[in-house]
Amino acid sequence: MHEDRIPNRAPVGVKANHERALLVGLSLGARGRTRSDASVEELGLLAQGAGALVVGRLVQERQRPDSATLIGRGKVEEVRRLAEEREANLILFDEDLSPGQQRNLEAALDQKTLDRTQLILDIFATRARTREGRLQVELAQLAYLLPRLAGRGVLLSRLGGGIGTRGPGETKLETDRRRIRQRIQAIRRDIEKVKRERKVRREARARVAAPLVALVGYTNAGKSTLFSALSRTADAPASSLLFMTLDPLVRRARLGPASSVLLVDTVGFIQKLPHSLVDAFRATLEEVVAADLLLHVVDASAEDLDEREAAVEAVLGEIGAASRPRIVVLNKSDVTPTARGRLLQGNRAGSVLVSAHTGEGLDALTREIAARLDLVARRVHLRFSAADARGIGEVYSAGQVLAHERHGDEVRLTADLPGRIVERYREKLR
Repeated sequence: MHEDRIPNRAPVGVKANHERALLVGLSLGARGRTRSDASVEELGLLAQGAGALVVGRLVQERQRPDSATLIGRGKVEEVRRLAEEREANLILFDEDLSPGQQRNLEAALDQKTLDRTQLILDIFATRARTREGRLQVELAQLAYLLPRLAGRGVLLSRLGGGIGTRGPGETKLETDRRRIRQRIQAIRRDIEKVKRERKVRREARARVAAPLVALVGYTNAGKSTLFSALSRTADAPASSLLFMTLDPLVRRARLGPASSVLLVDTVGFIQKLPHSLVDAFRATLEEVVAADLLLHVVDASAEDLDEREAAVEAVLGEIGAASRPRIVVLNKSDVTPTARGRLLQGNRAGSVLVSAHTGEGLDALTREIAARLDLVARRVHLRFSAADARGIGEVYSAGQVLAHERHGDEVRLTADLPGRIVERYREKLR
């Protein structure tokens, strides 16, 4: 059992009445120690994002999880003693707990006990802003809580507030399974409606010939900062907190006078991302599956970069986007040693090294996007019927019109259009 020594006081900026969390991880054998330490460190960041003060962390090494308590009864007693010493009132486990394990741990520890999935669900509940986002979070909460309704014990007795009791799911805890299943079905119907609405919007975007570029990546890789830099907007929330972006934002980004793309910022991925969340956010993640190009944003300064990349690729595969063309964007070059940045770039063909914060490398990135999407402008001369207002308008939306002349019932346009769409105007060429 590994125990760290964290000062038993709140750091600057943390309120004294925040929940005091003790983190517990599990390492399956000595070889898994590095990975488990990194995962528990990430759990601490999640806890802070939920508003908790982390007062200690423990990592237990075992050959296999204990079926009753995950870490073994002897170690549970050590956790209980350390929680009393640190005055912890919240125990966070880095692994998913079965309903039985959670009941056993709550009974033994006499403290609110949550696993990694419950913590992430709590963060999602506080961050979702749109109706779609709230529906997706509620669906994930209910699907997770359904098999855990019996014997909630300590947690049910502490529904007065705090981490793990927030969001749409809290009012459903004491309802019966039948009503919860009915609510789940209703939410799924609403999400299907959202999917249909998204499909209509995608078809409308296709008519204006702007390709869709989706930003994906590990949470806190800098996607929202890059999104704002490329789209020249300031409405994408950027923060060091994990999971700041849940509801997708779509904005137009001009790559040149005659070319533009639609950028979509998506929810960040994470190691051990619960399958229930992937399922719940599948409607949102359809934007990724439908994208013409993915920008896989990577924090080049992260020590566990390879594991983070693998976690993102696993989720992309799960949602059916593994084959989508992509550019690896090595972000945060301003805080990455030059030699490391060059090495990472050399090992990833076609990657681009940037700093979304300072703007370094963004010109190279926009050129790479334009090249991959065949957005380099080509000058064309087109003829339209004067009555074809829609067709003429689409040319104006898709590129840069240099000349517009009317000759009787005919309109002649000279325009610079992205190469990818010139073929659709073959019958209009003059």
